[in-house]
Parts: sequence; C-alpha cells; structure tokens
Amino acid sequence: MPHSRQRLSPAIADVRRAVRDALADGELVLVALSGGPDSLALAAATAFEASRAGAKAGAVIVDHGLQAGSADAAAQAREQAIALGLDPVTVKTVTVGVDGGPEAAARTARYRALAEAAQELGATAVLLGHTLDDQAETVLLGLARGSGAASLSGMAAEAGIYRRPLLGIRRRQTEQFCADSGLTPWHDPQNLDPAYTRVRVRTTVLPMLETELGPGISEALARTAEQLREDTEALDHFAEEIAEDLAEHSEAGISLPVKALAANPAALRQRLIRLAVESEFHVSLSRSHTLEVARLVTDWHGQGRIDLPGVTVERRSGLLHFSARTNET
Repeated sequence: MPHSRQRLSPAIADVRRAVRDALADGELVLVALSGGPDSLALAAATAFEASRAGAKAGAVIVDHGLQAGSADAAAQAREQAIALGLDPVTVKTVTVGVDGGPEAAARTARYRALAEAAQELGATAVLLGHTLDDQAETVLLGLARGSGAASLSGMAAEAGIYRRPLLGIRRRQTEQFCADSGLTPWHDPQNLDPAYTRVRVRTTVLPMLETELGPGISEALARTAEQLREDTEALDHFAEEIAEDLAEHSEAGISLPVKALAANPAALRQRLIRLAVESEFHVSLSRSHTLEVARLVTDWHGQGRIDLPGVTVERRSGLLHFSARTNET
C-alpha cells in the first residue's frame, strides 16, 4: 500500500503563511539565522515560500564569539541553511563591545553585521525571527523601565531593511514547526541565564503573570504594542506636519512660537520640542529634559535659558530659541 502524503501540520502552515506575506517578487532577502527554533523555523519557511513568491532567499549567521563553541554553532547553522536551499549563506564574526551593557552591546554588533551583509550581498531585506513572545517581553521591559509609548509600542513588523514576519506567531509554534519538520534547533545557553533581564522576564515574570492573572497575557501585551504603535505613528505624523509650518530656521538654530506650542495638547507639544531638537542638532531629549523645556511654555515666570546635553533653550520675544550648546570647560 503506498504511503499517504504527510499532512501539513498547523504549526508549519501558520509559520509559512506568516512568511508568505513578507516576500515580494524579484527581491533577495536574508534570514538572520542563529540556529535557534525561531530563526530556524523562519529560515525553513522562507526557503519554502521564496521561490513561490518569485524571490530569492539567503541567510546570514552572526557569530558573537561570546561563549565557547560559538563558531561551531555558527557552522552548524550555516550547514542547516545550505541544506534548506538558502543561497547565498554567509557567516559574520563580530567583536562585541561593552557600551550599554552586554545585551545592548551584542545587539549593536549584531545589527551592524546584518546591515553589512545585506549591503555586500545586495539584499533588499533582512528577516528577523522575533515572535509574539519576544514582543510581549519587550513591552513588559519597556513598562518596567517607564520608557514611554515608543518603547511600549514594541518592535515594528517592518523598519528600514528589517522585517519581522513572526510577530503574530508564538514561540511554541516555532518549536513545533522544527519538530514537525525534522529540524534540530540549537538552544543558546544564554537564553536560560538569569543574569540577563530579558531571561528573567521570559522564565519568571511572564509565567507568574499567566498564573496569577490568567492565560493570554502575552497576546494582550502584543495587542497593546500594536495599538500604541498606531497612536504613536499618528501623533508623530501630526507633529511633523505642524513642525513644518511652525519652525523658523536661522544660522543660530531653530525657533518655535510659544503661543502655538501652548495651543497644542501636551503629547503634540512635547513631540514638537523633541522633533525640533532631533532634526536640527541630532540630539534625543529624555522625557525629563523635554518636560523642562515645555515648562518654558506652560509654566513661564521669567526663568532664563536651559542648558541641556548638546543644546541650549531660551524663551524670548514669544519664541523658544534652540541653539547648539558650545563646549564648556
């Protein structure tokens, strides 16, 4: 009796469907492949869907060199990518710095390597394996740090050359995809190291919230991120439109009219202040600094100039004047 065709499992179908929408005819995409369940499922689904979409798909593996055996893990991931039919496949070895702590430094090195690989190979996009669980962790970390709407908006499905097709897929689905496909993922020991804040969120905080508040916490956090992203993008768009009409440029810097700032809601007023400083001086103001500047509009009682990192702000003749701060000894 002939063997019946193997049934397409729900996990394989879900991941492939998610990837399908991220591919376009005629382009070359690279999968950022670590060998873990998420990126391996992404790589396999992309290899399957690319030709059907008229696209080409390769892979880039980043060896951070942070632990013994990292080169072996990178070599294994390379072999898996080639076996899946991905081409070209490249391994980038990076040196991780120390700025911002180990997690941030590794992330900076990784994204630099991914961007370099895309440029060298002529790829239009790099596909990242972040899942709904990663999104929930990101939102929860942003909430704990009081990072504001930008952080609570989580990771974008598309940002520059980066695409995240799996933001609607749970981690358990990528693990099931690998099992159903006969793929053996690599499990990074650092993903279980409680020294990392994100690991504690993943292994302790989120499970505790699920236990105490009921299931669906991760999905709720991801929905929150999506809603906040929509609101943030709308407010940013309005701020940019208003700034074009209000901003006055000069050799000394940029100015905004106090009356117009006062007439806008706080969310737009503070965006206008941050936008003016960032566009003119390439300085990102913290919330505390932004509120300090906003008080020159809303709580004015003759106070003098404010010296902030990289910029000086002064109210005079009905305008907020922003100018580059000179180096002081």
